[in-house]
This record gives sequence, structure tokens and C-alpha cells, in this order.
Amino acid sequence: MFSIPDARAVLEVLRPVQDPELRQSLVELNMIRNVKVVAGKVSFTLVLTTPACPLREFIVEDCEKAVKTLSGVETVDIEVTAETPQQKSLPNRQGIVGVKNILAVSSGKGGVGKSTVAVNVAVALAQVGAKVGLLDADIYGPNAPTMLGLADANVIAQEGTQGQVLDPAFNYGVKLVSMGFLIDPDQPVMWRGPMLNGIIRQFLYQVQWGELDYLIVDMPPGTGDAQLTLIQAVPMAGAVIVTTPQTVSLIDARRGLKMFQQLQTPVLGIVENMSYFIPPDLPDRQYDIFGSDGGKRASQELDVPLLGCVPLEPSLRQGGDRGLPIVAADPASASAQALTAIAQQIAARVSVAALAS
Repeated sequence: MFSIPDARAVLEVLRPVQDPELRQSLVELNMIRNVKVVAGKVSFTLVLTTPACPLREFIVEDCEKAVKTLSGVETVDIEVTAETPQQKSLPNRQGIVGVKNILAVSSGKGGVGKSTVAVNVAVALAQVGAKVGLLDADIYGPNAPTMLGLADANVIAQEGTQGQVLDPAFNYGVKLVSMGFLIDPDQPVMWRGPMLNGIIRQFLYQVQWGELDYLIVDMPPGTGDAQLTLIQAVPMAGAVIVTTPQTVSLIDARRGLKMFQQLQTPVLGIVENMSYFIPPDLPDRQYDIFGSDGGKRASQELDVPLLGCVPLEPSLRQGGDRGLPIVAADPASASAQALTAIAQQIAARVSVAALAS
């Protein structure tokens, strides 16, 4: 007869199993909880650091293999949940109540697909259970409402203790605030820096964001007032730089990246958008319209990760125009899979940074 192990024995056999990103023991990180052993059946809860963990299946498999080495174990039942860590506070930075991590998606120049990346990353994170908000800080060109299918939505302003408070619009599991909700479709925004500063701070602090794992900020292109306002106002979990492979885009992307580094904001990595073109009638072919490997070279030269490369597909553009993010409308497409993987990489790097701080 085999002796049935107890909870202590289960924890000991799980102790060598590590989180691949953090490279620390799951047991020491308190990621193994509620261990129960009943008649040869072992059950416990595995608490990941993000719902979008890219290595979830590998961690579960390693746990199962470890526990099954114990004699007397017949079945292993693992409940997987997630608790996203809170980014550390910084001096002279005011956090947002209930918001754990604030991320900037930025670019050095316009037209590289920054908003497409921001919207789809937000939706991809929401699809796996994360609580996500999207702040459209591109005040002069607010496109996020159209891309999220919220072009006709109305945000409600309520009187709060500190003035008007906005209720964000909601679609695809993402809360959204944008200048696009506050102006007519054809109305230009002609503001100088102080007014821009004021509206971004209002979007940060006078919105009913509620509890969020991630607040993604879709930045305007460049290195101007909006970037400075955000970085100086709130503690940032990090920035993602979007570029295309061509040289003129990479030159501006490097400037944007250096700005965040000089202002002591972690750069989580580079996303190369429009990496190659996939013809809809020839899905097995690829054409490097804007060059090749530009993002890879930049990441190596600047010593920051390349988070992923997103192909150029007509369905990606069509989905943005119709308010159907590609990760929701066509998750099997090459661009959707690339964007989902990028979202997972971003979430993993945020968790590592938060737990290491």
C-alpha cells in the first residue's frame, strides 16, 4: 500500500518549480495556495501574477509532473487564478485609486499603427480576464472610440467632490475615455500645452475607472506635452514603443524611447508594426513592403526587448475602421495572434518589474 502524502509534502515537492519569468520558487512566491489531499487526489490553487501569463500551460504542466512524483497520488486538480501586482509608488507622483499598473503605448511619429496596437493589446488582456482601461491621450487625433466600436457612445459627467467625474464608455471588456466623446466628429482641437495638460489630468484623476489591473494610455506621437504630463503625473509601469521597419520610423522611435529612459520610465520593449504584408488571396506569402528586421536591429542596439512583429493584413485595417478589433473579430489571423502574444509579453514584463521593485 502507498502512503498518502500530506499538504506539507506537496509543498515540498513543488518548491523546486519556478516561475519562468521571475525565476523564483512558486512556493516561496506564495503562488501555491489551498493545498488539499483527499484519498489520493491532490488539489491546490495556482495564483499567477497576470491573467495573461504567456507560460501558463508550462507552469501547470510542471506542477502536475512534480506532484505526481509523490507516491499515492492518483489525480492532480489545479485551479488557476491571477493576482496582478501593484506597481510601486514614486515620489511626487500621484497614483490613481484602484489602478494597479499604468502603461504608455507611444511612437516617435504618426501613422505607424500605435492606436491599433494599443486597442488590440487592451482587448487581448481583457479577453483573458484582466480588468483593463484605455485612456486615449491623443487629444488632437482621438481614434480609439472608432476602433473600439464606440464612436456613437456618450460618456456621462457627474458632479463629484472634485468637480465633474466621467463614467467611461465600455466595449470588448475595456473601459474607454477619449476626447472623441467630448467634441463633434469634425471639430478640430486647437489647444496649447496648459489645456492639454489639464484634460489629460482630468482623464487620469476625474474618471470612474474603478478597479483596473492595467490602464493603457494611447499617447500622441512625438515627445511633447502629453508625454511629459503623463510621466510627471503618475507612477508608470512602463512604456511600449511602436514603430515600423523603415528607417525614418525607427529614427523617430529611438528618440521616443530615449525620452522615456531619460525620464526614468521603464521601456518594456519595441513592437514592430506593418512588419510584412500578407495578401488575402495568397496567405502563405509575405512581402517586406517597409523593409525587414528594423525593429530587431533597434532592439539589439538599444538593449530593449522586441515584444513582437505584427503583419499588415487588410482585415486588421478593416476591423479598426469598423470598430472590430482583430483580436476579437478574427483571433486566428496572423496579426491577431501576434498582438495577443505581444499583450502577454507586456503583462509578463509588468509583473516581473512590479515584484522586483
